[in-house]
Amino acid sequence: MAYPVMGSPAGFTIKPRNRHKKADLIIFAVKINGLRDAIETVRPCVGPDTLMLSLLNGITSEAIIGEVFGEENLIWSCAQGMDTLKSGNALSYTNAGMICFGNRADDQPAEKVMRVERFFDRVGIAYQIDNRMDRKIWSKFMLNVGVNQVVSVYGQNFGSVKKPGKVRDLMIAAMTEVIPVAKQEGVALDEADIIYWLGVVDALSDVGKPSMRQDVEAKRPSEMALFSGTVVALGQKHGIKTPVNAMLYDNIMAIEKGYV
Repeated sequence: MAYPVMGSPAGFTIKPRNRHKKADLIIFAVKINGLRDAIETVRPCVGPDTLMLSLLNGITSEAIIGEVFGEENLIWSCAQGMDTLKSGNALSYTNAGMICFGNRADDQPAEKVMRVERFFDRVGIAYQIDNRMDRKIWSKFMLNVGVNQVVSVYGQNFGSVKKPGKVRDLMIAAMTEVIPVAKQEGVALDEADIIYWLGVVDALSDVGKPSMRQDVEAKRPSEMALFSGTVVALGQKHGIKTPVNAMLYDNIMAIEKGYV
């Protein structure tokens, strides 16, 4: 059994008939402010062999889940390449994206990774195995810091950052500030990572929107603390200036304060 744990207006639910069975795989697909509730919801379903994947943005969800359930059955992962639009309970997309998962930092695939690979093959979920997921998650974080925040403040959709100009340049500048911060945290990112993610963004639908932009339009709390908030805090910790992210944080905070 695989249980996806997702947010909804009613909270987090598992069908009653499954609630006390032990899951083979649990996939966390909530916003960061719903993760603690999701963890408590699935607690009765977690057994000694239950594997866990987190598709949350940012660089903290694996640590939070690991603190509760341990890291033995935790598989590091992230989702990339989707341009999903959510309206109510309906989703539309041009690119479905894929799930990247694997060992945290070990080239030899673990048995737990191979178990998930076999399951994804069976059910037809697109994936990529990367056994340096600590670096991959930081690299994806760098993308989110750029595209999610810049589109939320200065654009309307992915099309606004795909064309050359001020908005695209600002996205790249926000991403660039992550590189020295990541280095101080033990993760070696470089310009090649930015080039890779620009290619991913350029393949997305022009009318697609990152999740943060959709949050802003719906007047929901955004993930700015997870993105620019983290970059600024780590910059201060290591004595690294992050003016672009500080500016984006202030702008997004102003937008949220203006919600009526």
